[in-house]
Amino acid sequence: MTRWLDDREQRVWRSWLQASAQLEAHLGRRMQADGDISMSDFAVLVPLSEAPEARLRAFALGRALQWEKSRLSHHLSRMERRGLVTREDCGTDRRGAFVVLTPEGRSALETAAAPHAEAVRAAMFDRLSAEQVDRLGEICEQVLTGLDPDAACTAAAAGGTDDAACCDG
Repeated sequence: MTRWLDDREQRVWRSWLQASAQLEAHLGRRMQADGDISMSDFAVLVPLSEAPEARLRAFALGRALQWEKSRLSHHLSRMERRGLVTREDCGTDRRGAFVVLTPEGRSALETAAAPHAEAVRAAMFDRLSAEQVDRLGEICEQVLTGLDPDAACTAAAAGGTDDAACCDG
């Protein structure tokens, strides 16, 4: 039997969808205007900048971003043409590749990061109390835990930590 959303749940769900879509669109417009890169570019550049030697295995990056292999490949090709990243063969796995942040990519990220942080703060955190921020964090963590049973591995891959090896399987 289908468990339909009640009126309260439907209202909250639709508000969440609308807020998420509007926030993403707003931040995307600001990112393009302030940093001359897309939110997708930013999503790729951040974990690369945080990874040891500014490089990640392509499959780990795709997994962390929740992108299909073809989307990642196409997007990385566009970023390579603009000089933001390069791809290097993996010496231990002929099928694999590393995605490497270039100096141009780091510069683009550094240009975009501060205006992006300010845009996030203005659009979201300046509108919430400290308690609301804490509660929102708890709610997001609870939802994410239910969606991704391999969350620790995904987070490790995004951060480029040694725990990323759990993603090799």
